[in-house]
Amino acid sequence: MRMKEGLQRLAAAAGTIGGKMRTPVAPGMKSPAKTVLDVAHFVVLALSVALIVFISYDTFRNIPFLESAHYMRFQLVVCWVFIADFFLELALTPRGDRRRYIRSRWLYLLLSIPFLNIINSYHIAVPEESLSFIRFIPLARGALALVIVLQYISSNRITGLFMSYLSIVILTTYFAALVFYDLEHPVNPSVRSHADAFVWCSLQTTTLGSSVMPVTVTGKIIAVILSGMGVIMFPLFTVYLSSLILRRHNLLNLLNITTQSVKTPAGASQNSPPQGEKVAQTQKKA
Repeated sequence: MRMKEGLQRLAAAAGTIGGKMRTPVAPGMKSPAKTVLDVAHFVVLALSVALIVFISYDTFRNIPFLESAHYMRFQLVVCWVFIADFFLELALTPRGDRRRYIRSRWLYLLLSIPFLNIINSYHIAVPEESLSFIRFIPLARGALALVIVLQYISSNRITGLFMSYLSIVILTTYFAALVFYDLEHPVNPSVRSHADAFVWCSLQTTTLGSSVMPVTVTGKIIAVILSGMGVIMFPLFTVYLSSLILRRHNLLNLLNITTQSVKTPAGASQNSPPQGEKVAQTQKKA
């Protein structure tokens, strides 16, 4: 009995080590809604990566984005797909959870609006620096999509949160480097390439500082934002590692307890004297 109880406790710990019990599912069984969401998330992930590559290429080549018909068309298609994905997931969400879904994903929808296409179509006058920020709004939308997909495919909650924080730090640093290079390169002689901008942003994120000083107001704001993000985000990595070590330690303790509970009956029977010796000792005492 003790062996059976120990194995049951061990199985329960292995099932809940990721923070939630896993429900056994028969091989090949998959709900249609989950299949649709899997396909939608894959499409969103692929388009997010393609959008990041497209904008990075235009930035490196100094291609004016409003004059690039290919980029404007591609961005419009991506934005419409992102909006369709939002409403598809909303439709597949249970009716009682839809308000909570909207509250948690309203930024997702806001960033999916094709602001550049609207500005370009209606010839809206926007300052140059503001236009640069608006240009990178789809990047923020792509980063948010990557984070949501990483959380969706993660096997447990703690790993999902860690991957989300790690992807936020890396993507924010990379996007900040694109904006910093786009604005500082024409006026700052210390920023000669995108590599210089990325190194500067990485040093700001790790709060180490850099000898390169931003010239534009936007560059100085980016420095403050990256430093603040580094101060907030990096302690979370320490918390994750501590939690990981603690969970492994608890699992090893449970294994030791289970092993001891299994071996105790056999050991007790070996160390106890035979029944005949017990009777003889009792007669001598009498």
